[in-house]
Amino acid sequence: MSIVIEQAVEARLVAAAPRMASIPATLRYDVRDPFAVCMAFPAPATLEGVEVCWTFARELLAGGVSESVGSGDVRVRPYGYDRTVLEFHAVEGTAIVHVRTGELRQFLDDTTRLVPAGDEGLHVDVDGDLAELLRDAY
Repeated sequence: MSIVIEQAVEARLVAAAPRMASIPATLRYDVRDPFAVCMAFPAPATLEGVEVCWTFARELLAGGVSESVGSGDVRVRPYGYDRTVLEFHAVEGTAIVHVRTGELRQFLDDTTRLVPAGDEGLHVDVDGDLAELLRDAY
């Protein structure tokens, strides 16, 4: 059974191409992948002209609303009183977006009600995932 939480947020692009002042983005959380969140950007805001979804650890997003976290492709840090900065690094360039911290906290609260932090492993179907991998190998 798939339970998905989606929340629209307004992301203000700071450094990206093509340049847009702000864009609607969507945060997604799926219980089938309980450790991860996705931030999807619509086609007009991407270099490829198609929706792009960055998937990263829910824990990274949760930590980034109060302190600077991440050292890889996705980095998150607070910015002022009511904003959080998300940096997305790729070969094609870097996108830096500001999102209202309250929107991120609401999303994280919703995901935590669904799967409390620390209980993610209880929602992983290791046997099912392994069977799917092995099915494709034969």
